[in-house]
Amino acid sequence: MAYTPRSDFLHAIQSRGFLADCTDLEALDEKLRSGPQTAYIGYDATAASLHVGHQMNIMVLRWFQKTGNRPVTLMGGGTTKVGDPSFRSDERPLLTPGAIDGNIDRMKQAFSAFLDYGDGATDAVMLNNAEWLDGLKYLDFLRDIGRHFSVNRMLSFESVKSRLDREQSLSFLEFNYMILQAYDFMELYRRENCILQMGGSDQWGNIVNGIDLTRRVVDKEVYGLTTPLLTTSDGRKMGKSAGGAVWLNADMLSPYEYWQFWRNTTDADVGRFLKLFTELPVDECERLGALEGSEINEAKALLATEVTTLMHGAEAAATAAKTAREVFEKGGIGDDLPTLILSTEDVSEGISVVQLIVRSGLAKSGKDAKRLIAENGARLNDEPLTDAGLMIDVEALAGPIKLSAGKKRHALVTLEN
Repeated sequence: MAYTPRSDFLHAIQSRGFLADCTDLEALDEKLRSGPQTAYIGYDATAASLHVGHQMNIMVLRWFQKTGNRPVTLMGGGTTKVGDPSFRSDERPLLTPGAIDGNIDRMKQAFSAFLDYGDGATDAVMLNNAEWLDGLKYLDFLRDIGRHFSVNRMLSFESVKSRLDREQSLSFLEFNYMILQAYDFMELYRRENCILQMGGSDQWGNIVNGIDLTRRVVDKEVYGLTTPLLTTSDGRKMGKSAGGAVWLNADMLSPYEYWQFWRNTTDADVGRFLKLFTELPVDECERLGALEGSEINEAKALLATEVTTLMHGAEAAATAAKTAREVFEKGGIGDDLPTLILSTEDVSEGISVVQLIVRSGLAKSGKDAKRLIAENGARLNDEPLTDAGLMIDVEALAGPIKLSAGKKRHALVTLEN
């Protein structure tokens, strides 16, 4: 019989579908019932914004805080300089320290929407592992920490093994990553009494390494918990859309586009996503997910509005929903659509509609835009667009024009004032 957790946190995440594996579920449950605890998730600063693929684990931290515990967001100012090789086919491009710090500053925006930071007992804390990793002395580190790691065991972890099985190069720099992540866990236990590391299931090997290291060096028991790697019902990796990554920062993806991403959820995913990405009661999520026909579309709109409210606030969510109604129900332009603003110089000699489709984010390349037109998937001001050679001039942009890719993706093109 499966163990049923009694602590508020584990009960919440198990009932909502967040729990994949735990190193010792019963012992962790008992620890959580003894009083407030500290847990962390690590985030490398490889981009200027987090994306929807990160959002499930941010929600785990949110539930951890809501159930009376203290979450730590650990920023990888140090580990980003190495790069996590887990399940990657190649090495990440290395970033400069300045670029890494800039990315961390930008990523804070998303965390602050979900977590309450401060100095209280259960307030969230943001730390940067560069604080302890940048000052490590290499020979001391090898002697004191490296001796606890078996290369044979490290090679057996699936995240590394899959790379080697495909005969793809794994640099010595990347191979150090799992040792550094393990050191992070031990250091957070020492500094913050952090007893739990959480992450996606692809981080299982790294988490177990940290637990073993802490037990060997500090002689303390800590725990690991993973969430399932999230894919949509049709097998796609969560966090991607036809236009690329679904960023959380509003200056990289508008609240309307973010709302629309969630509104486009397939019927089969609605109930599951409501449980994972909103705070609606589980029974209500399941009821909404079981709806059919036009009613499931109402559930999708509710999903989009609830998630957008968490990320961007109630006003932005309401505006996005209003724009969607104007665009889809009334055939209007909508005030909050993604907008491409051109200068008069851009169109002094005319600009091709193919370029506009690409620059507005409705297609990744000119080839994709031409295919969209050829397959009758493009519209200009709600009329079918059939001429890939059409040129748009200043006169045509006397007022905003609306471009559409399919029925659900739209953008405005206008001239600067």
